[in-house]
Amino acid sequence: MTQTEATRGEATQTEATRTDTTRIRNRVLVTGGTGKTGRRTVARLRALGVETRAASRSGECPFDWADRTTWQAALDEVDAVYIVPLDTSPSPTPAFVEQAVAAGVRRLVLLSARGVDVPGYFGSSYEGGGPHAEGEAAVRSSGVAWTILRPGWFAQNFSEGVFLDGVRAGELALPAGDGTAAFVDADDIAEVAAVALTEDGHDGEVYELSGPRALGIADVLDEIAKATGARAAYVPVEESAFRAGLVAQGLPEEEAALWTDAMRPIRTSREAPVTDGVRRALGRPPRDIADVVRDASAAGAWG
Repeated sequence: MTQTEATRGEATQTEATRTDTTRIRNRVLVTGGTGKTGRRTVARLRALGVETRAASRSGECPFDWADRTTWQAALDEVDAVYIVPLDTSPSPTPAFVEQAVAAGVRRLVLLSARGVDVPGYFGSSYEGGGPHAEGEAAVRSSGVAWTILRPGWFAQNFSEGVFLDGVRAGELALPAGDGTAAFVDADDIAEVAAVALTEDGHDGEVYELSGPRALGIADVLDEIAKATGARAAYVPVEESAFRAGLVAQGLPEEEAALWTDAMRPIRTSREAPVTDGVRRALGRPPRDIADVVRDASAAGAWG
């Protein structure tokens, strides 16, 4: 071993020791523990040796946002909570935050949404910031340490979410026009959540999370075609037609309006600007959607 190699090894060991001493190894509760960011956060925390409860309606730790009798058992002897809230108004998050603090929770990390503080970002369905704004206000005034994550549209919506069926069927019809978005990797969100839950230096931070570049819907489908060899067509549709289609599929009018308005930041390219949240939280750039697509294809997301 050369002197340079020995010096590098010593530096690496010192860094590992510093990280270990600053990490908080207490019990963490993850609501939405089986969802896109929740299950990824659970996996990261457990890989770090953090005792973690994955809470969901049918998971290992029973938890139902609509049933407050399930909250206390989930919160018992918990030190930190990753809150994946319901996208409904009025939001149950403020009541949950109050109960969590009363139960002794000392750190809250909230999954919010990009554009919460921008008037008209989503349209009338999210007037005043909607349920995410209610949740943010609750954690800010909780009296305990808090961190807020504001991701844009998830890259994984094409591989395990609302766009998946259309991609598999070969035609994705959306009211997105020729707008673009810097789709963010759910694994990046989970990693930011994990460090905010377990390391010092993130209290009072609001992390705006995006991918490293903006793409249109057709551009993402091109990336999927490169990885899979199968190309799905993007079909732009009007908002009214999209909303009516959702209602025809059985969605209530209010929920259909929410989904339609949620697409508006893509259509208007409000989701296009690249933000620095991932780099500020993790010290590295966000993962590119090409990497996300490659991993999803290897996992058989599109057959």
